[in-house]
Amino acid sequence: MKTKITAVTLAFATALTACAPQQTGGTAGAWPRKGKPITLIVGFAPGAAVDAAARVIAPVLEKELGTNVEVLNKPGAGGQIGYTALTNAKPDGYTIGATGSPSVVVSPLDPSRGATYTRASFLPLGMQVLDPMLIGVAPGSPYTTLKDLIEAVKKKPKSVTVPTTGVQTGEHFALADIQQRTGAQFAPVHFSEGASQAIAAFLGKHVNAYVGNVSDVRDLVTQGKIKVLGVMSGERSPFLPDAPTFAEQGYQIEAATARGYSAPAGLPADVQKKIESALGKAIEDPAVVAKLKNLGLATVYKSGPQYTTYWQEQESTFKNALPLVRNEG
Repeated sequence: MKTKITAVTLAFATALTACAPQQTGGTAGAWPRKGKPITLIVGFAPGAAVDAAARVIAPVLEKELGTNVEVLNKPGAGGQIGYTALTNAKPDGYTIGATGSPSVVVSPLDPSRGATYTRASFLPLGMQVLDPMLIGVAPGSPYTTLKDLIEAVKKKPKSVTVPTTGVQTGEHFALADIQQRTGAQFAPVHFSEGASQAIAAFLGKHVNAYVGNVSDVRDLVTQGKIKVLGVMSGERSPFLPDAPTFAEQGYQIEAATARGYSAPAGLPADVQKKIESALGKAIEDPAVVAKLKNLGLATVYKSGPQYTTYWQEQESTFKNALPLVRNEG
């Protein structure tokens, strides 16, 4: 016997559908599954500041989320290998990643990088650290002040080599900013696996100066292995109180590396909310803040939406400097 489908029948079925609970990807109640770990991808080698911050936060995240958080290093291409792995992962909450700017912001903006991801491939979850840049030289260097160094490079462009952690990373953009504002054209030497390579090159006297983050050199300053000529921040770093800022010396230049955490886009909203909440608690945990301080890292927490806005602002800034950085790559 065939059932006759009438307009009334269809209308009734439609009404039932409208009244039924809608699927929103609601998985947070069962997430994370017992015994299933979360992988935290770091696109730089062990020992770098971004790796250190991730390893400090992981145990607290484990406590908040009730499952293991395993840090997985995927270094190379200035973070791009790690970002590719992150954005290719299934957006189910079991893979998150450390994201540092400018590398994560800039790599998809430059077609020559061949990035398979875009800004829309990431879901920012929270920012943890803002780490100012600086420039320094070996204690026996002939350059005793920032002005000495800049004037020497202006007179003889590309006469001073400096390491970076890769093409279009924070150090690379800091050098481009210095060039735009002073005319001093340094010669960057790129090391794609992180600060440990760059520091080794500096200590081995394979480069003439060092451009990097405050956290990279605090111990080296204590050991007398580097003389900081200037910090690129609005005020002196509490970790290097004796080091003058660029502004104090007449150069209005500020640069810093922002480090946070993101998930692949498409994460269910309820899982996103659960991870963001856990991250916020972990980032602002007093023990985590204290451990980062011991590493020379200042905690500057931004929530997921705040981190998203900051990311968008940085994108506009770096777009303007990208042509110069590409020419100096």
